[in-house]
Amino acid sequence: MSLDPVLKALAAALAGEGPAVEFGPSGSGPQQGSWRLWRPTTAVAALPPGTAVVVRTSGSTGIPKATALTVDALAASSMSTAFNLRGEGQWLLALPLDYVAGVQVLVRSLYAGTRPVEMDLTDGFTPERFAEAAEEMTDPFRLTSLVPTQLRRLLEDPSPRLAKVLRRFDAVLIGGAPIPPGLLDRAAEAGVKVVTTYGSAETCGGCVYNGFPLEGVSVRIAEDGRIHLGGPVVAAGYVGDSERTAQHFLEEDGVRWYVTSDIGEFDGEGRLRVLGRTDDVVVTGGVKASTAKVAAQLEAIDGVREAFVSGVRDAEWGQALAAAVVLNGPGDVSTPAGREIALTTVRASAVDRLGKLAPKTWLILETLPLLPNGKPDRQMLGEALARAHAAGRRPQTT
Repeated sequence: MSLDPVLKALAAALAGEGPAVEFGPSGSGPQQGSWRLWRPTTAVAALPPGTAVVVRTSGSTGIPKATALTVDALAASSMSTAFNLRGEGQWLLALPLDYVAGVQVLVRSLYAGTRPVEMDLTDGFTPERFAEAAEEMTDPFRLTSLVPTQLRRLLEDPSPRLAKVLRRFDAVLIGGAPIPPGLLDRAAEAGVKVVTTYGSAETCGGCVYNGFPLEGVSVRIAEDGRIHLGGPVVAAGYVGDSERTAQHFLEEDGVRWYVTSDIGEFDGEGRLRVLGRTDDVVVTGGVKASTAKVAAQLEAIDGVREAFVSGVRDAEWGQALAAAVVLNGPGDVSTPAGREIALTTVRASAVDRLGKLAPKTWLILETLPLLPNGKPDRQMLGEALARAHAAGRRPQTT
């Protein structure tokens, strides 16, 4: 896809000289996600004043949202990002444009006055295509945004060529999903300069870097444990959905806050730790369990490459924990018999680590299904685990 038309439209919107630009998975968009100039319809309310970008997503749970980002919010986000990274430079676009981190690559490039390099995602994300795009970069200050799955695939590739281009980046922003145990250590050992980010479309993307808020951003933990993000980067709300806007956005003492669906805490150094989503908490046998924490424990087990955990209905427990895992050992996992043997060892380790919170149902996958933005497809995985559990709790291979 040529970036020229979208960059031109986006530049006009940011300058207040053209209509807002809508990004999203709908329509006949090409490999990088679809975009169009905003055209209001009778079914959609007018945009909030100053809106330059609308990010339309189905969400990881399948709930559609259209988030309105104003010129002021996008400018504040770009400025605070450049301040934190200590410079502006050239970005590599390795994410689709229906993901706010992909859109922000273009926005930050426009504010920096640099030309982004587009990675070819026609056949999905591959280390080879990433290396090809990175080698086209010319600015001495180089940046990119990735999700954890992409970084893991890059670090697993043995190519010296890829290792060289990765080390050449001044910052590799990682966000959009929980970071598997050991991934940051592997990146540091490879000489990759990783910056962890936390945020969402409602905050113009990442607004907390390496656990600390960007300049002008505030973070607080509400009584119910939810993370609230405040400051000039917060979106104007959801287009055509006043009820949901009222639920998630509020104004207090001149500060606009976004009420996330995430649970968090601060560590002893004041660093934000995201513990999981509000809908990640499962009550099984009268005990509360965070599916994100259980998944992290599973991924720390030797032999588990990736894990996703969900709650499923259960006649005995009310809810039970079910896990979809990608195995890498021990032993040969290329055959069904080998995978079953490996899973036996993994399940025993899970019981040792988690006790009663060890998953009751296991589903072995070759890869976790992902949304275009690189996040696990929670809806698809949840439905698959529910079917597997209903089939009889026995480990299943697909």
